[in-house]
Amino acid sequence: MYLTSVKRSVFNLGEEIKGFFSKGVQRSIEAKKNIVGSFLIKVANMGISLLLVPITINYVNPTQYGIWLTLTSMVAWVALFDVGLTQGLRNKFAEAKASKDQELARTYISTTYYYVSLIFALIGILSISASYLVDWRSLINAPLGSENELRYLVVIVISYFCLQFIFQIIKVVIISDQKPALASLIELSGQIIVLGIVWLLTHFTAGSLIYLGLAIGVTPVLVLIVANLYFFGGRYYEFRPSLAYVKKEYASELMTMGGKFFVLQLASMIQYSTTLFLIAHYFDPESVTSYNIAYKYFVSLQAIFMIFLTPLWSSTTDAYFMKDYNWILKVIEKYLLLLIPFAIAGILMLVFADDVYHLWLGDAYLEIDNKITVFCCIHMLVSMFSSVFVNVVNGMGTLKIQFISSIITSVFFIILSYTFINYFHFGVWSIVLASILSNVYGFAISPIQVYKVLVEKTSSKIWY
Repeated sequence: MYLTSVKRSVFNLGEEIKGFFSKGVQRSIEAKKNIVGSFLIKVANMGISLLLVPITINYVNPTQYGIWLTLTSMVAWVALFDVGLTQGLRNKFAEAKASKDQELARTYISTTYYYVSLIFALIGILSISASYLVDWRSLINAPLGSENELRYLVVIVISYFCLQFIFQIIKVVIISDQKPALASLIELSGQIIVLGIVWLLTHFTAGSLIYLGLAIGVTPVLVLIVANLYFFGGRYYEFRPSLAYVKKEYASELMTMGGKFFVLQLASMIQYSTTLFLIAHYFDPESVTSYNIAYKYFVSLQAIFMIFLTPLWSSTTDAYFMKDYNWILKVIEKYLLLLIPFAIAGILMLVFADDVYHLWLGDAYLEIDNKITVFCCIHMLVSMFSSVFVNVVNGMGTLKIQFISSIITSVFFIILSYTFINYFHFGVWSIVLASILSNVYGFAISPIQVYKVLVEKTSSKIWY
């Protein structure tokens, strides 16, 4: 009797789970499946990323690790030269698929691959050539005698950034197809291999930034190449890139949409890379490591939230294209409710931060200024709130006011950071504060914009 009851309960639970994944419109069903899949994959990915921090610091040292972080953030500027093509592809491919126009979708993909490859091959050659003219040691306040190692490391970083940007287009295609969990799986595969290689380096080689750069940089590129061959040879065979489908006029169309994303990407890149550069230049590379530890600790919370948020962009594109505005508004409401437990978790993380640092880093533990920890926590909570509305705006493609705001706030961030450091003589934490204050579009303007477009359906062109 008891066994029968247990079986019935298990069966009912199974039916409820099955019903959860089969109820609602198709985009909602896809979102649910991808949220669960992404959650499992992202948690594993996040765990590996956090585990890499103490392993890497122990392999090199806190100063060298800070140098690595600063250089990669500075070289990440080469990503801007895609002029928004990949972000434009994300919306245009989703629209073409929604219209069931297979040929148009393939044209967008082929054109993006062609022009991104052309741009980054040229940028890679020019950047590597120019890097030999830069005094990297003085620029990032690195120790004496590290000149040659830094020069080789810069070449490695530039090379893998350029190659990665070309081959990661497959991930854009997969995410546009509302399958972010699948894209996350590609990233996880690369992270697992990187973790294995770095672990081997710690056991069989002396600490070397060159070896570290090769392990962390080359491996993900190889994984992306394999992913391109696999997916365009199978699931996305009908969309495979081909020179016959490259059309210049479609590049202009992608850049018209993507050009705005380019400026938005530029604004984000300014804050990310400038933050690490300012810390290294005005303080020291070890301070970069301290900041990065606090940042990674709290960004892990945001990473979990982004698992739930990832389907929102492409789903919004589909819903907005179909004029299903009520669906978008209901989804926003659900995400805002979801933020409540994340805010509580963030506060708890702040309370126990130092204990977690000790446990996480072990022998690699560094004492971190409490102000850095507090402002990193605030920054992540504000970013999570902002990301709900910004993803909706990006999905709708109504980018004009975000475009204008991003230019103003980028300048505002640099002015605030410079003022805090040079005139008020604040510490590293002041740069995080500048980042929070300059994110006014995300936490203030984007919610107003969503209301204007979806609720009021305003005719004012500034909001579109």
